[in-house]
Amino acid sequence: QVQLVESGGGLVQAGGSLRLSCAASKSIFSMYAMGWYRQAPGKQRELVATITRVGVTNYADSVKGRFTISRDNAKNTVYLQMNSLKPEDTAVYYCNVNIGSLGYWGQGTQVTVSS
Repeated sequence: QVQLVESGGGLVQAGGSLRLSCAASKSIFSMYAMGWYRQAPGKQRELVATITRVGVTNYADSVKGRFTISRDNAKNTVYLQMNSLKPEDTAVYYCNVNIGSLGYWGQGTQVTVSS
């Protein structure tokens, strides 16, 4: 069974930083690309960043230069370091892995950036 558990969200002032973590089931972690998505109130869920199993990264234009995705295969964990946070980054952040035609999601962690 695939399980993803996010942590690290919270309330931060604009310009601040947070680091999100996503712990994944050992049986799947090192085999697949992982991603972070976010969903703000009243908006669709959107891609934030992805990382392949060998560490190739991709970012949404809105977070390039501010966010960094990384993974530690030994700890079965993927991270999202978020710097220079803006109020528009406020959202629930979700960890994702796609295995075949199935997508798996964590429960999400709330990030709130105050102005």
